[in-house]
This record gives sequence, C-alpha cells and structure tokens, in this order.
Amino acid sequence: MEEPEMQLKVKKVTDKFTESMYVLANEPSVALYRLQEHVRRSLPELAQHKSDMQSWEEQSQGAIYTVEYACSAIKNMTDSTVYFKSIDSLLKHAIAMKEQLNAAQG
Repeated sequence: MEEPEMQLKVKKVTDKFTESMYVLANEPSVALYRLQEHVRRSLPELAQHKSDMQSWEEQSQGAIYTVEYACSAIKNMTDSTVYFKSIDSLLKHAIAMKEQLNAAQG
C-alpha cells in the first residue's frame, strides 16, 4: 500500500472513532436533557393532580366523619330504648294518678 492511501484510511478510522466517542460522550446528556424537558412539561399538571387529590381526600375525610357521627347517634338512639320505655311507663303511671286525683276531687 502506498503511504498517502494508508494515511487516508488511518484518518478515516480515527475520524470515525472520534465521532463515535463524541456521540457516546454526549448521549447521556441528551437523554438527561430530554428527561428534564419532560419533567418541566409534566410537573405542573402532576402538581395540580396532587393538589386535587389532597382536596378530595379532605372532603372525603369530612364525609366519613359525618357518616360515623350519624351512625353513632343512631346507635345511641337504639341503645336508649330502655330509657324511653321507662319514661313511657312513668308517664302512664302519672296519667293514671292524675285521673285518680280528678276522680277523687269530682
């Protein structure tokens, strides 16, 4: 082979090698740039979704508290039937006594 031809081939090989090294060296930064671009684009929407979810969670916690409070009140009402029966019998007794007093006076 001739010297100039050999130098041309060596130059082509070194140029290709340099180009490959350049691409390999810059590829991670391009990927990171794309990631940064994606995050910058999608982050406001994700933040809004997070805020909405927190608001919905607060509303549902309030609704759950209300339902639990109502259930507790209903349970207490059913537990108080004994007291209502006692009050009912006392009222009947009082009415009977009043009727006896009215009969005795009349």
